[in-house]
Amino acid sequence: MIVSNTDTTNSGIDLTNCESEPIHIPGYIQSHGFLVAISADDFVIRYASENAASFVNRPAADLLGKPLEDLVSETDLPAVDLVAILNVGKRENTWSRMNPHHFRLNGQEWNLIAHQHDHLIILEWEPVVSAQGNLDQQLVAEALTEVQSNRTLTELIQNTARRVKQIIGYDRVMVYRFGSDWHGEVIAEEKEPHLEPYLGLHYPASDIPRQARELYKTNLVRIIADVGSTPSPIFSVNSQSENRPLDLTHSVLRAVSPIHIEYLKNMGVQASMSISLLYRGELWGLISCHHSTPRFVDFPARQAAKFVSQLLSSALEFRKNEEDQSFLFQVQQNEQKLNSQILEDWDIVVGLTQHPVSALNITSATGAVLVFDNKFYSMGSVPSDSAVAGITNWLGTESFDTVFETDRLPELYPMAEAFRDVASGMLAVVLSKELNEYLLWFKPEQVRQVTWAGNPAKPVTISNDGKPFLHPRKSFEAWSQTVRNTSEPWKDAEISVAIKLREDVLQVVSRKANEVRQLNERLRVAYEELDAFSYTVSHDLRTPLSSIRCYAEIIMEEQGGIMDDDTRVMFQKILDSTERMRSLIRHILYYSRMGRTELNFQPLNMAKMLDVIRDEIMVTENKKNRHLRIEYGKLPTIFGDPTMVNQVFTNLISNATKYSRLAPESVVRVAGRETAEEVIYTVKDNGIGFDMKHATKMFDLFKRLENAASFEGTGVGLAIVKRIMSRHKGKIWFHSDPNRETTFSVSFPKENQTS
Repeated sequence: MIVSNTDTTNSGIDLTNCESEPIHIPGYIQSHGFLVAISADDFVIRYASENAASFVNRPAADLLGKPLEDLVSETDLPAVDLVAILNVGKRENTWSRMNPHHFRLNGQEWNLIAHQHDHLIILEWEPVVSAQGNLDQQLVAEALTEVQSNRTLTELIQNTARRVKQIIGYDRVMVYRFGSDWHGEVIAEEKEPHLEPYLGLHYPASDIPRQARELYKTNLVRIIADVGSTPSPIFSVNSQSENRPLDLTHSVLRAVSPIHIEYLKNMGVQASMSISLLYRGELWGLISCHHSTPRFVDFPARQAAKFVSQLLSSALEFRKNEEDQSFLFQVQQNEQKLNSQILEDWDIVVGLTQHPVSALNITSATGAVLVFDNKFYSMGSVPSDSAVAGITNWLGTESFDTVFETDRLPELYPMAEAFRDVASGMLAVVLSKELNEYLLWFKPEQVRQVTWAGNPAKPVTISNDGKPFLHPRKSFEAWSQTVRNTSEPWKDAEISVAIKLREDVLQVVSRKANEVRQLNERLRVAYEELDAFSYTVSHDLRTPLSSIRCYAEIIMEEQGGIMDDDTRVMFQKILDSTERMRSLIRHILYYSRMGRTELNFQPLNMAKMLDVIRDEIMVTENKKNRHLRIEYGKLPTIFGDPTMVNQVFTNLISNATKYSRLAPESVVRVAGRETAEEVIYTVKDNGIGFDMKHATKMFDLFKRLENAASFEGTGVGLAIVKRIMSRHKGKIWFHSDPNRETTFSVSFPKENQTS
C-alpha cells in the first residue's frame, strides 16, 4: 500500500502555531525539483516525491519498493555509474564534497544533490541554470582578498551583501543580525533603486521561530524558488519501518511552512533565499534575499554565495576574538592589581576603593558599590545608599549563590525603574548573603528608538473551540518604539574576572575571620562534627558493599556455566555498580579526611610530578583518546603538600583530557608563572567548555553541568580541589568558551606566606 507522507492529523500539532510547527518533516518538497530516498544498505527506493513522474515519465507509486536501477533506467546515466558514486559517498562520508553530480534526464540538464541521514540516502534533483561561473569565481576571489585586508567589519558586511546580490541576481539582499533576545536588525542592504529601504528596520523574534533558527545552523543555505508554486507530496511504502514522515532536516528541496509562505506573500515577495552567518558555532545573523518574481538559483551559485558568507563569518569571529581578548587582557591586568592592593593594604575596603585602580576598573560599568560591614562604598555613578540597600535585600531573596547579572534590572526588580538612568544593568557577586555583603557593578540605561518593520505583535485569531492562534503580520509599514530599562549586556570576560576578584576578596576575608566573624568558632565545631560524621558513614558503607561484590563474584564463578545471558548481564551490572559506588566512597573519604590531615609543606619539583601524572593519564586515555597531547610550559616550584598538590593536578588534567575527547586533536597545556606573592598555574584544554553564566556551582559536591552529563564522573573532584586550595591558602578560578576551550587557574602562596 502506498501512503502520503504528509498527514499530521495524528501528531497533535496545529500548523498555525509557528513555535511548534514540525518544519523538518513537512511531508512535501518544492516543485522545481524531485526527490527519492533509498535504503543505504540495498539501494531500494523507500520514498519518492509525487512529481517524480513529471521528470522520469513513471508514476512515483511505481518506483516505491523498486531498486534504484529502475529510476536510473529512465535517465541518460548508466546505472553502474550512479551506484558507484553513491557507494563512494556512503563509504567515505564525502557527500558535501561530491555534490553536485551533473547529468541528463529526458534531454534536460540536472544537478543531483545527495546526502545520508540515518539509514537513508536522500537524492534530490534540481535543474541546471546557465551558469555565470567565471563571474562567481571572480566575486569569491575579491571577497577573499577583502577579508584578508584591513577593511572595517561594516565595509565587509556591506560588500558581502553586494557580492551575494551579484551572484544570485535577487532584487534585495540584506544582512540581518540577531540580538540576545533574538529580535533582528537589518545592518546592511543592497537593493534595486525602486525598492524602499529596509536598512535599520527591526524584526521580532517571532518572525523566525526557535526551530527555524536551529535548522539555520544545520542548513546554511535555504532557497524558496516560487512562493506561489504547489508543493509536491512525498509518498512511501506503508511498512513498519517507514511509517513516519521523511526527515528533511538536511534537504535542499524541503517545502516551506504555510505560515512562512503567508508571511512572504504579505511582504510581496515571490522568491527568497537565506544564508546563515555563524559565530562560534551559533547563529549570529542571516543574509536574507528577496525577489519580486519567482527565481531559482542553482546549486553551484548557491554554494558560491555560501562561500562568500562563510568568509564573512570567519571575519566576524576573527575581529570579535581580537576585541574580546584585548578587553579580557585589560580587565585581568586590573584584577591582578586589585589583588596586590588588597594583600598589601590588608584591608578589603582600601584595596578595592581607594586606589587609582578600583573595583570599577574590571568591567565596562559606569558605577560600582562595595557593600561590606553594613556600609556602602561607592565608585562612579551609582544609585543612592537607600536604593542599594533595597537591591541587596532583594538579592538576598533570589536563588543564586555566586554571581548574578542582568541587562534588564527594572524588569526583574521594578523599584530599579526609579534609577534606571544609572542602573538598568547590574552585575553582582556575593561575598556573604547571610551578612548582606556584595560587590555590585552598574550600567546605565541605553534608550533606543527601534523602528520595526510593522507592528511586531502578530494578529491573533480565535478558533471555533476558543483557542488563540497566531498568524503572520500583514502590514510592514515602519512602526517606531522607544525601548527603555535596558543596558549594554555584560561580557563573559566581565563575569569571569568578577568571579576571580570575589575569590581574592573571600581569601582575605577568610584569613581575617577571627577579627570580624564572632560565629567562626561555632561554625568550626559544627564543621568538624559533620566532617567526622561523613567519614564514619562513608567508611562503614564499604563493608556491606564489599560483601555484595564478593557474593556476586562467587555466584558468577560457581554458577556461570549454567547462567543464561540475561542473568550474567545483570550480575555484571551489579559488579559495575559496586565499583562505581566504591569510587564514590573513596572520593568522599578523601574529601572528609582533608579536614584532619596534617600538611607537609615542602618545595615541589613540578616537572617530575607532572611527568608521572601525564604518564598515568596517557595510559588510561589511550583507548578513549588516541589524539591526545599533554604539553608543558614553564613549571616553577610550588611550596605545598606533595600528596595534595598531586591530587589537584591529577584532577584538573584528568578533567581536561576527559572533556576534550571530542576534539579532533585534543591538546591539554599546563603552564606556570610567578608573581611577587604567589605561583600561578593554568590547565588549558580545547574541549567542550561551558557557559560562564551556568557555572556558579562548579565546586559544589555532586554538582555537574548539563553538557557534562554524557561523561563519566562523580561531581566530587573539583570540590576536592577547591578544599585542597583552601587548606593551602590558595585560590582557584576559571574561564571558558563553549565548544572552544576551558582554562582552570590555581595560585599557591610563596613559601614565606604559608605559615
